[in-house]
Amino acid sequence: MSFTRSLQAAVAVCGIAIAGLAPADAADKLRIGWTTSDGPTDPYAITARTLAAELDKRLPGKFDVAMFPNNQLGDEKQMLEGLSFGTLDVGIITNAPIGNIAPAFQLNDMPFLYASEEQAHQVLDGEIGQQILATLDGKGIVGLGFAEGGFRHMINNKRPVLEPEDVSGVKYRVMQNPVFIGMFEALGGNATPMAWGETYTATQQGTIDGLEIPLAVIAANKYAEVTKYLSLTRHTYSALGVLVSKRFFDKLSAEEQDAFRAAAAAAIASQRAETARNTAELLDVLKAAGMEINEVKDAAAFRSRVGNVYEQFKPVIGAELFDKALAAVE
Repeated sequence: MSFTRSLQAAVAVCGIAIAGLAPADAADKLRIGWTTSDGPTDPYAITARTLAAELDKRLPGKFDVAMFPNNQLGDEKQMLEGLSFGTLDVGIITNAPIGNIAPAFQLNDMPFLYASEEQAHQVLDGEIGQQILATLDGKGIVGLGFAEGGFRHMINNKRPVLEPEDVSGVKYRVMQNPVFIGMFEALGGNATPMAWGETYTATQQGTIDGLEIPLAVIAANKYAEVTKYLSLTRHTYSALGVLVSKRFFDKLSAEEQDAFRAAAAAAIASQRAETARNTAELLDVLKAAGMEINEVKDAAAFRSRVGNVYEQFKPVIGAELFDKALAAVE
């Protein structure tokens, strides 16, 4: 074996790339991370798999995709840092943690803002969504769009939530985001910020009474095994940011960037459709798993309790963007 070939083999084992020694047709490594499961109905996992497939259609053989579900790369705060530093290439990130570094994203977390998935799509795929994504400029991250987590609902082991008073005194895990803390405090709940990776065990052990997540995430992460009551509060639409590291993205040619953006748009459209189909079946799955499921009595009663959250965060999000969004959903 020649010296060059021996050295190529050695650096391949060590994971080191040396200019001029890598095969000309070697695929670029593309790391995609998210915090939830890699199950067939998990909306984060569907987004990652669909994006990989769409990229392969448009840029065949360009990327060697590696998937990192289940907090393998840390929580979402750590993954956002990885995107910014270039140690993670693509992240499927819950909207609320993104709002901690780009406050305009907090618009999507306003309680009872969107009346339907279709309304949310219209807003997020249009001018308002582009304005939100643009606020990542300067943070080392490029926002490609919003996949769908579905509406978020309350689950707990204390009581069904039929009216706002039923939230009072219940210890809910919430994301480490001021909007969610404010929302549950306004409803009288005991808001407990907690990283996602700690939440299942905390629920199982009774450290918290419950949490709030979309149906698909409840099912994919087996929360029916550790919580009893599922109340269909639809309090927040869960938008999932499809984010790419600017360091990674800048290495692509203009044509490759265009193809990447087109792949992300196609993946988001496909993921939303698949998530909608799955959601239609999930209530039966969760009921069969033993959860007690109920609708809320009067959504307007909940909405009236959280008006102060709107007033608190409007100046943080930006009054012009906030008013434009309210006009769009009216």
